[in-house]
Amino acid sequence: MSATRAAAPPRTPAPDAGPGPAGGRRVPTLLRHLAVAAVAALLLTAVSYGLDPFRNFQLATVAAYLCATAGLTVLTGLNGQLSLGHGALMATGAYTVAFCQTAFLDAGLTGGWWLALSLAAAVLAALAVGAVVGVAAARLRGPYLAGVTLAVAVVVPALTVTFDGVFNGEQGLSVPVEPPPAGLGPYFPYERWQLWVAAAATLLALVLLANLVRSRYGRTFRAVRDDEVAARLAGIHVARTQVLAFVVSAAGAGLGGALLAVLAQSVSPGAFSLTLSLFLLMAVVIGGLGSLAGALWGAVLLVVLPDLTHTLTEQFTLSPAVAQRMEGNLPLAIFGVTLIVVMIAAPGGVQGLLARLGRALAARLPGRRRS
Repeated sequence: MSATRAAAPPRTPAPDAGPGPAGGRRVPTLLRHLAVAAVAALLLTAVSYGLDPFRNFQLATVAAYLCATAGLTVLTGLNGQLSLGHGALMATGAYTVAFCQTAFLDAGLTGGWWLALSLAAAVLAALAVGAVVGVAAARLRGPYLAGVTLAVAVVVPALTVTFDGVFNGEQGLSVPVEPPPAGLGPYFPYERWQLWVAAAATLLALVLLANLVRSRYGRTFRAVRDDEVAARLAGIHVARTQVLAFVVSAAGAGLGGALLAVLAQSVSPGAFSLTLSLFLLMAVVIGGLGSLAGALWGAVLLVVLPDLTHTLTEQFTLSPAVAQRMEGNLPLAIFGVTLIVVMIAAPGGVQGLLARLGRALAARLPGRRRS
């Protein structure tokens, strides 16, 4: 019954467009999200001037991962589909931006707008791959769906090695990127410019995803996740909804992979292995499934974890071979332990825990108690 109510078109104006508690009208969803994005952009711009280049690069990397984790949150958290192949979709976007940037450079086309066009092409390429995988995934459930996406995570990096004449094998491809605009000054830090580019693309993606989540499509995603039979009886085309969710999620992953390639100025199959797909899934679960804020916590964890691993290995006197093996396996072990602890202590993830703490603090306020 709840799925039927979620899927049915509203007979009254949506809450965001209806009268507020004080009799006025609330700010529309799009304008509210744009305002939040504008405030976040101003804060990031101000923070970027106070950070050293390495921290700016780390924030830019968080923004890139956030595109992928936000897309995976829509797919798994809102629509209930499990994907173990988002690393391959990120690789699709990364290689597409490498090909486009190289082609533009060979043609003598340089400038920021061409980079934006390359990022758009990366999103479209990942979207097309996601549509193909989504059509197959819409017919599968449970472990069969996980198996298909797992195969994608293994096959796509393998193709880059097999066709080494095109993808340059394990060495990968370079991604030529223009320096910051001359108007910013001759000594403008390149890492700060990377943060601005990554943040602009990510904030735009988050505004679109946030509006999608609050729209009719977001309600149908949740209805299909909660009960496919009830959603079908309510008139929802379940398979089409699942394909749409996969396409949206693939577009986010493609943008995230393209931004990572732009930040590193190179792309190779080793950067998009099966381990990355597992990390992405565990990150959104730890951060909080079904919440874009939880996707942010997951993206932060993806960036912080390698530094934590490197710090831990430096505390021990190990041979180079053992240290390298630990740095390769320790992140996965830490992620696994963290996942177990979070599932026991906070089933709703980090964002769910913070939300419960916020409600508990709000309940203790004097005004709330009197009401």
